[in-house]
Amino acid sequence: MTDEQLALQAVREAQGILEEYLQPRPRNNERVILDRLVEVLERPELLVAINRMQRGL
Repeated sequence: MTDEQLALQAVREAQGILEEYLQPRPRNNERVILDRLVEVLERPELLVAINRMQRGL
């Protein structure tokens, strides 16, 4: 998977988590949502890919 594909996949996953959170229902799971977002956005392979893309600019 390319760096761009890894980044796009992470953005899609993060968007899905946020869409789920924004559904109209009682919210008492903010910490769970935050933990899920951090899990997606702090993946080591994603961080390396983003670093490589930034250096390529």
